[in-house]
Amino acid sequence: MTTARLRYGRASLAFGFLVQGVTFALLVTRIPAIQDRYGISDGLLPAFLAAVPVLAGVASVATEKVVARVRPGVVLRWAQPVVMLALLGVGAGGEVWQAALALGVFGLAVGALDASMNMMGVSLQRAYGRSIMLGFHAAYSLGGIAGASMAWAGAHWDLSLLVSYLPAVAVLLPAVLVGSRWYAEGDVPRGAAAGAEPEGAGPAKGSSVPFRLLLPLCLVMSFAYIGDSTVSNWSAKYLQDVLGSSEQLATVPYNVYMVTTLLGRAVGDLGVRRFGAVGVVRAGSVLAAVGFAVVAVAPGAWWGMLGFTLLGLGLCVIVPQTFAAAGRMFPGASDVAVARLNVFNYVGFLVGSPLVGALGDAWSYRGAMLVPMVLVLATLVYARSFGADPARYGGGHERARAADVG
Repeated sequence: MTTARLRYGRASLAFGFLVQGVTFALLVTRIPAIQDRYGISDGLLPAFLAAVPVLAGVASVATEKVVARVRPGVVLRWAQPVVMLALLGVGAGGEVWQAALALGVFGLAVGALDASMNMMGVSLQRAYGRSIMLGFHAAYSLGGIAGASMAWAGAHWDLSLLVSYLPAVAVLLPAVLVGSRWYAEGDVPRGAAAGAEPEGAGPAKGSSVPFRLLLPLCLVMSFAYIGDSTVSNWSAKYLQDVLGSSEQLATVPYNVYMVTTLLGRAVGDLGVRRFGAVGVVRAGSVLAAVGFAVVAVAPGAWWGMLGFTLLGLGLCVIVPQTFAAAGRMFPGASDVAVARLNVFNYVGFLVGSPLVGALGDAWSYRGAMLVPMVLVLATLVYARSFGADPARYGGGHERARAADVG
């Protein structure tokens, strides 16, 4: 049976995902406003966007080492407040170097936050014995909706970035610190992976996570985040510059995208239990590719909205299931596997943001949308990795309990 400690841990972690969704949405949906505030040119903007995932990837690698000494909950407890304070720094500055510094801190803290957050999610899913990972990412999507709505209000009322960001941080920062008291993790299965250490002693040695076995999931993670970064970093600019929308309407696509990811993730765990992770990932990949195609040929803003709607429904299931699949492959070294896999989250952002920008400038933004479409379709080649049995990789395997655990 699931203990109260695990239930509280699940709720507090879901709240952490929600807060991260708010924070990230407040940043990315106001990229045009950030660009105007600091006078960042179109040519320099991709470099700023790329710096954040580079630093986040570095921090994710470092987190793998840190959690060998302290638990992921400790990392998460301190990384999330730093992310929120860095967001305030982005809104408060006036010089380009101040924007660079704030975004640099944001990137480093986000890397540690994402890695530790998903480590804990994988651990709790193992303890529950059933799919719950999509629920955490659904909370992130809900936060993204709230954050994008706040950004819309800021654009509508012509509020400064600092005024837009300050109320969210003032309310959520204390709440996160209080909620972190209930962070919890599941037990490491007995004999789960060769070389695995006892619970509380940190993850198994790196040799228990062969990169060749993790590589298919790394590629899928990169493809998914190339698609996601295209939406988060370019949807506002695409709607405004290509489809001729107003600045206010340009904040809506990300909100639409987050609404549909919320809907997809809210029922996604049920879909995984019913049809299996492989079937769900395949269906999501095809739907996301259709969404990119609609965006690329959209004659106006509302057709673009339809494309982003399909994108949200398709992409939303891929990333949570990629983390969950890594946890199944390496149940006794899931922290290591998640930290390494999380790096490819930022590889996707690093490639996706400048790639779409470069293709948009050199060719057309419509044509640029076809590249993530093809990459998302490539996920179909690796879909079988989502049904992998950890026993095939030399680790132990505990069967999920037949009893329903709440």
